[in-house]
Amino acid sequence: MTKATKGYRRIVPSLTALVEFEAVARLGSFTRAATELGVTQAAVSRQVRFLEEALGVRLFHRLHRSIALTSEGEALYVVVAESMQKIAGVFDRLSIGAEQQELVLASTAPFAQLRLLPRLPNLKHLDPPLQLRLTTQMFTADLRHVEVDVAVRYGDGNWGDGTSTLLFDEEVFPVCSPRFLEENEASDSLETLAALPLIESDSTYEGWMGWEAWFRSAGHRPGKLNYVLRSSLYTDAVQAARYGQGVALGWSRLVHDLLAKGELVRLTSASCRPPEAYYVIVPHGRTISPAVTRLIEWLREESPIS
Repeated sequence: MTKATKGYRRIVPSLTALVEFEAVARLGSFTRAATELGVTQAAVSRQVRFLEEALGVRLFHRLHRSIALTSEGEALYVVVAESMQKIAGVFDRLSIGAEQQELVLASTAPFAQLRLLPRLPNLKHLDPPLQLRLTTQMFTADLRHVEVDVAVRYGDGNWGDGTSTLLFDEEVFPVCSPRFLEENEASDSLETLAALPLIESDSTYEGWMGWEAWFRSAGHRPGKLNYVLRSSLYTDAVQAARYGQGVALGWSRLVHDLLAKGELVRLTSASCRPPEAYYVIVPHGRTISPAVTRLIEWLREESPIS
């Protein structure tokens, strides 16, 4: 009989201490761990100190304004975090009596409105079905500090708050309404394009590209561009293009459905492929439950990599 089978209580002095240690290690702060757990910072410190005394090792380096895991602390954290995720996954499966679980999916507003919402009816065909709560983010918030199960982001994929998986890449090209195309002769000349009425989205999303950057990527440096409208929201820029007010930059994954329905058309064959891409992220410390796994699989099936 191994030592472990004689009773884990002999080996693990306090499960509460392990829970609070995991929170401190994941959040990198005694204060944030206390807030998440609903206890005082002093109580968290006592539990971690108790664990260190029981093990006979230091788990954290206490620096001037921060903390860092020791090598022993890192070894313990890896095992504790993985074990807690597995336990939480079992709890999820056992506690869902109605075979439905609401998952919180975060994305930018353009992605939600132009890409997700048209495809949400397909979730009803999953077995068992998934129930979503969508939340939009105007900036890249730290997912460890918000209630989010899965997020979709555009960028380079290197974020420190979660595990990212490539969803799909992007292509950016000029789009306009069919009526605008009829009234303006189509041409692959970038000089001709620069003289047309342009609709600009000056969004601050990571990796976002405006007209000047797009022309530079195409190897053209125009003079003064003919802007007829600037909008802080990409969805407004797309709507303006649909109404024939000018030419907007079409992000292929976002305007795909509008192109398919003929509400927008490509004005020229010129395009660029940014180095950034769309990724799906699971925040560090979140449980990768069966429902989360199915949601990620659904996102990838609905959005194949080109």
